[in-house]
Amino acid sequence: MVAHGAVEDTSGTSADRRAPLSHPENRTHFRSFRSESDFKTIVETTSMLEESGFYWGPMTVEEAHHKLKNEPVGTFLIRDSQQKDVFFALSYRAPSGPISVRIHFQSSGFSLMGSKKSFNNLFQLLEHYSSSAKQCLQWPYRRQRVRSLQDLCRKRIIETCGAQAIDQLPINPIVKDFLRSFPYRL
Repeated sequence: MVAHGAVEDTSGTSADRRAPLSHPENRTHFRSFRSESDFKTIVETTSMLEESGFYWGPMTVEEAHHKLKNEPVGTFLIRDSQQKDVFFALSYRAPSGPISVRIHFQSSGFSLMGSKKSFNNLFQLLEHYSSSAKQCLQWPYRRQRVRSLQDLCRKRIIETCGAQAIDQLPINPIVKDFLRSFPYRL
């Protein structure tokens, strides 16, 4: 079954937005998914974003820029895009002030507007721009400023060993599953 769109988010959370359409009156400005695989990618991405703490869901560009204006250069957040046919936007604090860029999802890949570089998932995109020479992204701006000890430990393990080494670590399978649930340095 191919999902044909998304239910409009009226609750303030993005969970409702991911449900498949069952009635034409539930259509939003989001395009139909080209495949079940694309639908699953967006659902998985949204779920991981919600866990990340730096996904703000529905937020205007003005609200995002207001939050970032006094933050250090390189601070970023992800929010829902207000642009038709675009799911997410990246807002970050540049030296000149806050900037927002659409995140395109095409051909099962994520890319920033104007960039030819595409990534299999949104977190690979964010890690690329946080580790590039320009380092335009450095610190996620999280809703909850204090992270749990579990999250901090997971982040440090991934930074030290890398996501590809999780299976080789001499740790409990439950801990390995926890590390795999968000295998990014962000």
